[in-house]
Amino acid sequence: MSAGRVTLIPGDGIGPEITTAVCGILTAAGVELEWDEQLAGVAGLEETGTPLPDATVESLRQTGLALKGPLTTPVGTGFRSVNVALRREFDLYANVRPAKSLIPGSRFENVDIVLVRENTEGLYIGFEALIPVGGDPKAVAQSNAVVTRRGCERIARFAFEYAVKHGRKKVTICHKANILKAVSGLFLETAWDVAREYEGRVEADDVIIDAAAMKLVLDPSQFDVIVTTNMFGDILSDEIAGLVGGLGMAPGANIGDRAALFEAVHGSAPDIAGRGIANPSALLLAACLLLDHLEDTDAAGRIRKALEATLEDGSVLTPDLKGNATTMEFADAVTRRLD
Repeated sequence: MSAGRVTLIPGDGIGPEITTAVCGILTAAGVELEWDEQLAGVAGLEETGTPLPDATVESLRQTGLALKGPLTTPVGTGFRSVNVALRREFDLYANVRPAKSLIPGSRFENVDIVLVRENTEGLYIGFEALIPVGGDPKAVAQSNAVVTRRGCERIARFAFEYAVKHGRKKVTICHKANILKAVSGLFLETAWDVAREYEGRVEADDVIIDAAAMKLVLDPSQFDVIVTTNMFGDILSDEIAGLVGGLGMAPGANIGDRAALFEAVHGSAPDIAGRGIANPSALLLAACLLLDHLEDTDAAGRIRKALEATLEDGSVLTPDLKGNATTMEFADAVTRRLD
């Protein structure tokens, strides 16, 4: 059984509703975790005056683990993103986004892809400037991508180690080195240096990012593990989520050497907040990633099996899955199927 203290950030909008549902399923599965509930996003701003309270940061510093619901970044606070701030604070350099076909009748029924995205470098580092010309203060906009050999090496090694640990057969390096010869070229070169160390254990290939996007929608079965840079990974991970039913089925993990944060990657959906109809699947799958991280693969496996059985049965589904069940009715249906 799992044991340990975990920071719990219910989040905004539908976050508290799906968090309650997920924690109930975990308890029913016999998972033993001590939750340290903390605020962030709009909830943090309203309660403490900041979207990322010091208490939340300190909690994660102490626990080293967090389960997080969706957050809304408040407008006009100076925060570009609470999620980005947490990644930077704890150097959560590896973003892991698994996508697996779970909904019967989907266009693709054989998707089983893990995308590993570098989480701290590239264009999202935020080195931007507006350059005035001829009296126009916004005549030119400039954004600089920053990629380091160290950053490329550690994300590539993470992807190959992940493949070895989880019995994956192939890692595909996605890049744009034909055009972005410096930043993407360094990533490609470094990733192949790492790939050679795993020769005979994990197959490797590389694909230009636009070709990868096309191949994913034509035949996703040709991909296993994908490793790529920050912005490319952000885009591809949402595309891959679309192959398996959308962001409501998409969990994410942000992992570093000092901490790991597991989350539902969809938004806070304020339009349905408080109505009790949100789909908790993404956060539940994120909780399973947390259990995997804690090496409680038994509980994670039983929960995934119960979720898959509920989706396959199809009689108790939330509205986004073309059903009419409430969040808690869906959670109860999953709970009933736990071994």
